[in-house]
Amino acid sequence: MIESVRPNNNRRAGVDELVACLRASGETTRIRLLALLKEGELTVKDVTSILGQSQPRISRHLKLLSEAGIIQRYPEGAWVYYRLGDSGSAAVARTILSHADPDDPVLAADRERLEALRRAKAEEAAAYFASRADSWDQERNLHVPDAAVEAAMRRAVGSKPFDSFLDLGTGTGRLLDLFQDQYSRGIGIDASQSMLSVARANLAKAGVNNAQVRQGDIYALPIPPRSTDVAVIHQVLHYLEEPSRAITEAARTLRPGGRLLLVDFAPHDLEFLREKHAHRRLGFSHEQVARWLDDANLDLVKQQDLCPEEGKSEQLTVTLWLAQDRRIATDLPVADPTQELA
Repeated sequence: MIESVRPNNNRRAGVDELVACLRASGETTRIRLLALLKEGELTVKDVTSILGQSQPRISRHLKLLSEAGIIQRYPEGAWVYYRLGDSGSAAVARTILSHADPDDPVLAADRERLEALRRAKAEEAAAYFASRADSWDQERNLHVPDAAVEAAMRRAVGSKPFDSFLDLGTGTGRLLDLFQDQYSRGIGIDASQSMLSVARANLAKAGVNNAQVRQGDIYALPIPPRSTDVAVIHQVLHYLEEPSRAITEAARTLRPGGRLLLVDFAPHDLEFLREKHAHRRLGFSHEQVARWLDDANLDLVKQQDLCPEEGKSEQLTVTLWLAQDRRIATDLPVADPTQELA
């Protein structure tokens, strides 16, 4: 089950906020809506199919809950996704829902329809992934196994838990799953709605309940500054016209002392990757990336080359660069990464 972020138990609501929350929540359809959104983010179309009510009626209920600060809305192209928020009002709503009988016939039927909807979306995502599997498999065969790369990434980040994780170019959501045991709340950003559908299905299947995915531009992230502990750009830079600009934008989101992990190819001469796989850059040198990191006010603390296995000289080298924000952490307040920029 996907719940956008792990609830913050320290959030409290004032008297006015409590009253607004209770007024907004005190209606049968809205309780059903909140119970659904507690399980994961949904669109108006999703909710209408589950509750069997008209789009205007559902939109009105969502508007009232949004105005009360209980739920949040995230536009994504022509769609808008709704989720239970992380405000004091949302905390009150979660408390109310914790007292709901899970065997209540109405809520149980809603959950069954939600699961049926998720299964249908998972099948669509699987079909999308399968249609591109040959291309992706060809690229994966060009370098050391994914398992080796992921193990190196885990070693680079270390085993200590941290609060916020940002995956840029999240694709299938794999890294949100890989690191989900270390972060409290994760966000994946991708420009492709189709890939976000795949990611949502994968996260739901894996039971990752402390992450959300959002559509966004890697050059203009919908993430506030000073809000991220660990950011990762994994096998994305070679698709970009301006990799250095993406690095600078990622650095903007880091808290003082926050870390950025880059993973990409070392320089190579496989021109067919430009022609058939839309690669803009044929790898990156240590010096080039170090310069970009320095320009972004980040200190390079580690770099590692994952070279081809013996007897597989035709494979590419994958390089990891771990950098750290050079500002010293202070007691100044930092932003919540789940809140979008105005």
